[in-house]
Amino acid sequence: MVSRIAQTLACAALVVAGALPASAQETSTNQVATKTAWAVFEDTDPKECWAVSSPKETVNTRDGRVVAVRRGDILLMTFYRPSANVQGQLAFTGGYPFAQGSTVSLDIDGTGYELFTEGEWAWAASASDDAKIMTALKRGTDAVLTARSTRGTTTKDTFSLLGFTAAAEDAEARCQ
Repeated sequence: MVSRIAQTLACAALVVAGALPASAQETSTNQVATKTAWAVFEDTDPKECWAVSSPKETVNTRDGRVVAVRRGDILLMTFYRPSANVQGQLAFTGGYPFAQGSTVSLDIDGTGYELFTEGEWAWAASASDDAKIMTALKRGTDAVLTARSTRGTTTKDTFSLLGFTAAAEDAEARCQ
């Protein structure tokens, strides 16, 4: 199940890639709404919906120094797919392969969570963890994700949560 969702999210990232600079411009045919810093997408076959954003700030460090690195798309999303009973699954892609066996730290206004990694993707360990994170995201102002790449670079990506609640609720309603 995780690998199928990873494939779908990878496809979603390709769709979103050009569509989400900080302004969340509408350039994709399946983007159905914009809610401040978040965009809402919907596909029909299979039925799936997601709210997604790109970071407002990114800092890359190695050995304590800020470094310039190449990264692919950096996206935080919540995903809904009724046929797979997926309702509000958080997913993060850092734009690079995460260090094997590493986790991603998620901080929402001072409350910490841990996400497990697989390749370039990170998720909460369980549906109950997703539910806790979703509640915190809806109440929060910023989400900061800190991770480590296979090359040893530490990345810190800050996402605005302005519009998250409206976007997540819109995506959920479209995938009932």
